[in-house]
Amino acid sequence: MSKFLVGVIQLDSQDDVQANLAAAEELIRGAAAQGAKLICMPESVNYVGPGIRDMAEEVPGGPTFQRFSALAKELNVWLHCGSIYAQSGEERPYNCTMVINPQGELVAHYEKLHPFDVSIGNGGPTVRESDRICPGQNIVTVDTGEVGHLGLSICYDMRFGELFRIMALEGANLFLCPANFTLNTGKDHWLPLLQARAIENGCYVIAPGQIGKKPRFQAYGHSMVIDPWGNVIACASDKPCFITAEIDLDYVQTVRQQIFTLENRRSDRYILQRL
Repeated sequence: MSKFLVGVIQLDSQDDVQANLAAAEELIRGAAAQGAKLICMPESVNYVGPGIRDMAEEVPGGPTFQRFSALAKELNVWLHCGSIYAQSGEERPYNCTMVINPQGELVAHYEKLHPFDVSIGNGGPTVRESDRICPGQNIVTVDTGEVGHLGLSICYDMRFGELFRIMALEGANLFLCPANFTLNTGKDHWLPLLQARAIENGCYVIAPGQIGKKPRFQAYGHSMVIDPWGNVIACASDKPCFITAEIDLDYVQTVRQQIFTLENRRSDRYILQRL
């Protein structure tokens, strides 16, 4: 089928894992009841707090996977599980997303490639996410057949156009961008970044976000779905909720036959000249 309904979950996750999962499940059930076949969650879906090392789970096999696996099977839906902290084999956990099919099986997982490491001069803040999470190593797409070819990313990844171009060249027609974006940067950067990733690659962008007051910042929310032309076709209000939008995979090809950015690339000239 070329058309299906996507559900996008917006949460105010805090440090109570069971409360967070219960809130996610209620909204997932609501989206499924409205006919969503693919349901997507935000970054840090099950936990936001200081103890991320203690929260790291096995992927698959951990309690969050088990709960979402059973839910996907019960509701006969595809679940994109935002992100959780996953065991990495070292002290720092991964920031990891999972894709679960309607049979409850893990079909893909992705560890965030780009930790948020910034140092603002003149007395501004310094943040080193790489001190807390282990960077991933692999670019991941998964062709589901039923709900498109998914390109996986997490939050800060959306600032790296190279990642999304590679995923599009590998066949992705939907980019999943779960996030816990700050209000300060979100008000200026969230929409243009997501629109650029959609327009330059001719892909849908599905961006579930966190909302609410977090330990370090106010989350921006504004979970949305953007079509391959760059139009926002659904956007969440400022509260925990779900939204839905129709995805038309044939429209991806329609747009790409009007904007030829993938065909007109000059990969023969994309060489960094070092002086």
